[in-house]
Amino acid sequence: MSYSQLKSGTDVRGVAESFGGKTVNLTDQAVYDITAAFVVWFVNSFEKPSNELKIAVGHDSRVSADRISNQVKKALINAGITVLDCSLASTPAMFMTTVDLGADAAIQITASHHPSDRNGLKFFTENGGLEGNDIAEILKLADNGEEIICNRAGKVTAVDYMPQYASRLRKMICDAVGKREEDKPLSGFKIVVDAGNGVGGFYATDVLQRLGADISGSQFLEPDGMFPNHIPNPEDKAAMKSICDAVLKNNADLGLIFDTDVDRAGCVGSDGIEINRNRLIALASYIAMQGNSGATIVTDSVTSDGLKKFIEGTLGGKHYRYKRGYKNVIDKAVELCNEGINCPLAIETSGHAALRENYFLDDGAYLVTKIVIELARGKNINKILDPLEMPAEEKECRFAITVPDFREYGNKVIEELEKFASVNDGYKVADDNREGIRVFTPNGWFLLRLSVHDPVMPMNFESRKIGGIAEDIAAIKPFFERFDGLDCSSLI
Repeated sequence: MSYSQLKSGTDVRGVAESFGGKTVNLTDQAVYDITAAFVVWFVNSFEKPSNELKIAVGHDSRVSADRISNQVKKALINAGITVLDCSLASTPAMFMTTVDLGADAAIQITASHHPSDRNGLKFFTENGGLEGNDIAEILKLADNGEEIICNRAGKVTAVDYMPQYASRLRKMICDAVGKREEDKPLSGFKIVVDAGNGVGGFYATDVLQRLGADISGSQFLEPDGMFPNHIPNPEDKAAMKSICDAVLKNNADLGLIFDTDVDRAGCVGSDGIEINRNRLIALASYIAMQGNSGATIVTDSVTSDGLKKFIEGTLGGKHYRYKRGYKNVIDKAVELCNEGINCPLAIETSGHAALRENYFLDDGAYLVTKIVIELARGKNINKILDPLEMPAEEKECRFAITVPDFREYGNKVIEELEKFASVNDGYKVADDNREGIRVFTPNGWFLLRLSVHDPVMPMNFESRKIGGIAEDIAAIKPFFERFDGLDCSSLI
């Protein structure tokens, strides 16, 4: 097997346990070889000998974590590297070891919200997470068996870093409201946390409770890599219903939910209504634009028209829709900043939110800390979002491309749709298409795009009225039926 099969965007991911019914491909040998290849890549990229390197290693709550961690550390030790073993840690915290602990790099063992039989590796340098082409290069080095063996073995030092990371978040809150920790600035607030049995339980006990918040009613704080209660994913309907119910049951001021490794988060207002996707982006934009008048907010392509109105009309900013993929959104925000454009936030509808003030690191705990600060300042989170127009309906269909050259075929479909929409009354092609094509209809809009990696074309619809999407689908369906290489059976 070529290790290139383990590439998942900007991460390495695979099957780590056989209990899911699939063959394990993230084997001990694979983990060792890929870690060794990362060392070769780092030494080549940063021109620093391996025996002078300090690399932090952490993991989420998955049951395969210890096995994989042992192989990662073995490869690093053989290269003469000093290993900072952070054990159970969030993914954003692992990047922060390059800031707080002086680590040259960090490796997080995680597969985010994926099933419990999966796991993977995420790599950081002081410049942030690696790009997809970096991962491809590392996997090619691993296929070739590239490795640095040092004549002096490295050493492992246990580091309890998460308390330091939590202290940083507590300080943010105290500084923002002008109080000390001993003043208990969150006293009087009830905040429930759902960690989904991932890593995020620390936020309830080591951040909120330490500052005086009532966290009773919080749930699934204990790490359990089998995720027995629900998928730890703020986009999962069952997970969001669970935290919404907890907020109402406990009469809480706010509910917070994290994914497994805490690089994403969602929240729930005191009314029990979820603040996720477009609502989360709106709230994060409100926060990010404080002191950044007229700033640009970068999002992915599927965000709603109501969000654009909120950012540009209510907040007075600019909305820059870009490609799907959190790293694409972050990289575009960095690029705009380098061009002199004031861009304080990059955020995807999945909940990946990266603030410029925080190294453009997608960090769910940092984002919810900014939201908790608004609560502590006496702001009504629900009222902040009142001006945001929400659609009456939304829907996503996914069309499989059944011809070999799926990319060329998909781009041809998009090209033909643009021609079709340009000459049809009632349709208007959006002027800010940077991925696929967005078309305004009498009822709302639809967006057709090509998946980054797979032979699939997702199509998103929004309507301002009930029944509007059915009308738009009926009107556009004959267009798609012309394409024999496109399976449009989901367009109903």
